[in-house]
Formats: sequence, C-alpha cells, structure tokens
Amino acid sequence: MKLNKDQTQKIALGALMMLGVVYSYFDFLLGPLQQAREVANKNLDGLEPQIATANGQIASAKNVEAKAPETTKLLGQVQGMIPEGSPVAWFPPKLSEFFKKHGIDKVNARVISDLLEKDYPGYRRVSWGIDIPKVDFLPFSAAIAALENDEPLLQIQSFELEAGRDEAQMQRATLVINNLVRQ
Repeated sequence: MKLNKDQTQKIALGALMMLGVVYSYFDFLLGPLQQAREVANKNLDGLEPQIATANGQIASAKNVEAKAPETTKLLGQVQGMIPEGSPVAWFPPKLSEFFKKHGIDKVNARVISDLLEKDYPGYRRVSWGIDIPKVDFLPFSAAIAALENDEPLLQIQSFELEAGRDEAQMQRATLVINNLVRQ
C-alpha cells in the first residue's frame, strides 16, 4: 500500500497534533495538578505541628473542665475565709483576738504595703507589720505555729525577737505577714 503525498502529510500532521496533545496534556493539565499537590503536601506538613498544638489545647481545655467543680469549691472556701470589707477594719482585731487566745495581750498591726496579686485576679496581697511589745518565747512560738496552720491565706515573711532589758523572760517580737484579700 502506497501512500500518496496528501495522505503522508495528513499522517505527519496527525502525528504532530498527537504530540501537541500529549505535550499539552502533561504540561498544561498534569503540571499544575502536580504543583498544586506539592504545595498541598507542604502545607500539610506545616499544619501538622498546628494540629498537634490544637490537640494539646483541646486536652488542656478538657482538663480544665474536669477540674472546674473542684476549683469552684476551692474558690468558695477561699471566699469564705476572707471577711467582707476593708482589711484594715477586720484584720487587726482578728489578729488581736487570735493572739489573746494564746495568752498574748497587746498586739499592734500596721499596713506596710498593699499590692495587686498578679497570679490571682480579683485579689491583692497586703503586707502587715506586727509589733508585740512583751511576749514570752514559748507562747509566742506556739502562737506563730498555730497562726500559719489556722490561716492558710496568711504567710509569715519574717519575724524578729529582741531580748527584753527589764525582764529577761520577756521579748519584743516584730513580724511581717502577708495576707491575701479581695480587691
């Protein structure tokens, strides 16, 4: 079978068109799809740490939700430990009453500082200077131990004892106490 010139040209043109179609298919259709797949894979690799972080935040939120009733109960207890009103009005009498129960009659209290508590929003920390002019060491030490045990929102920062000159068994005590109060 012999092909004439016209048929040969048609076959050559068909082959060129077929090559053009194959080239166009791979370059214009599959090329962008492949690039889009590579970009999607890169984005997926970048999202995996974000997904892990989000899963960690979800677990943390579930943990907070699980602890919410316990925390609410604890917050209620803390609220019950702090009397209403200004601490200047209720703390010195409360402290005097406490020390009187332990046999220490005269207690002077003054505010040293009053700062907002960064860790506990809605609360502030008041520092008190406590001066006890005459105290026997043993009742004083028992009172200090009981004070920290009975008042969990109170923290003794420092205390100082000075020996009495007139009475050898009596000392002068100075304390610095921090107390957590409502704003």
